[in-house]
Amino acid sequence: MYWSRRYAIKSYLSSALWTAPVFALVLEQIAIRVVSAFDSKITWVPQFERTIAGTTGAIDTVVTLTMSFIVFTFGSMLVAIQVASGQLTPRIIATTLLRNNIIIATVGLFIFTMLFAVGTRARIDTPMPHLAVSISVALGIISVTAFLFLIDYTAKLMRPVAIVWRIGEQGIKVIESVYPDSISANGTPRNPRPPLSPPGRTVAHRGTSAIVLAVNINALVVHALRTNGVIEFIPRVGDFVAVNEPLFRLYDGSTAIDDRILRAQVAFGRERTIEQDSTFAFRVIIDIAIKALSKAINDPTTAVLAIDQLHRMLRSVGKRHLHDDAIFDVKGEQRLIFPTPDWEDFVQLTFSEIRLYGAENFQVARRLRAMIENLLGSLTEARRPALFREMELLDRTLEKIHHFPEDLALARKADLQGLGGTSST
Repeated sequence: MYWSRRYAIKSYLSSALWTAPVFALVLEQIAIRVVSAFDSKITWVPQFERTIAGTTGAIDTVVTLTMSFIVFTFGSMLVAIQVASGQLTPRIIATTLLRNNIIIATVGLFIFTMLFAVGTRARIDTPMPHLAVSISVALGIISVTAFLFLIDYTAKLMRPVAIVWRIGEQGIKVIESVYPDSISANGTPRNPRPPLSPPGRTVAHRGTSAIVLAVNINALVVHALRTNGVIEFIPRVGDFVAVNEPLFRLYDGSTAIDDRILRAQVAFGRERTIEQDSTFAFRVIIDIAIKALSKAINDPTTAVLAIDQLHRMLRSVGKRHLHDDAIFDVKGEQRLIFPTPDWEDFVQLTFSEIRLYGAENFQVARRLRAMIENLLGSLTEARRPALFREMELLDRTLEKIHHFPEDLALARKADLQGLGGTSST
């Protein structure tokens, strides 16, 4: 199976809600048979039941409870997804809600408990299956506790601060994986790309138009090394590629590589994912911020919470070596050209839209200035020109918006809380 196909399956399964119920069904079928086999051999099991009628009633109660939990969980999840996508951004569905292991595990527990209780109910007879009944009752108690916990957890999960914090955590992990090396104190962000001869061949995209989700970089380097050539991947992760658009440029010996092998190292999908896309977490949080700044919602405090996460992610980017487009083998020979966002890309993405939609709000303007001043003081000299440019753009925007000197002075103060906090950064 091609790497791209394996990646697509793995990505789909990680966000599919049906996988937990199916796994619970298989596990229950195994567990009920194992428990039934050992039931008559174990004598120390606590006996909750007194009569067959009472036992049947208790098991039926467990089945009813877990069925209600399942219906309520899925129903409330659908409502939560609709509300969150409408108030924040639809992109949090795939990045946050559908990939939450606690929700998935809790749903799996409910399914397992219900099916195990049904299996136990079918086996109630003489002699009584004491072990199966005891396990069913215990699972019922655990399910009630898990349901109460799930209500509390979901209520906290859907708060904007929790969502942007979770996306920020994911974004920092992706940044550290895409850019694993820290920048030196006097280092430059990028080095010039080594010169190349004209490409010998171009490989176009086939299949359907889609977005680049991930690339098997190690495999491409191995293929280039094996053929003593250089492979250039033309789009970036997150780019939309139409059918017949160029996907690879091949240099020197790499022209001998089969097109199917190269295409198999690229995973495509309908929407961007966060795994290898270093700017997608920024994109999601910025969408939340600018929606909060819309006139229909008018929630600048949520925008400030989003800027908090952008601040920590941009600092993480600024302290890392944004590796050259050229990737080398162990011998130091250039083998792959793989374009990634540079520092200016991250800075423009972080500030431009929020400044456009939110500079007229005191909270947003002051929080943006506090972020710029903080980054100017904590990052290397090579990172400062882009930040100074954003500071200048912010000042010019504020001068255009505010006609009263008092308002302009207030908007030009740096404040990590937005408005009402200390101006020290």
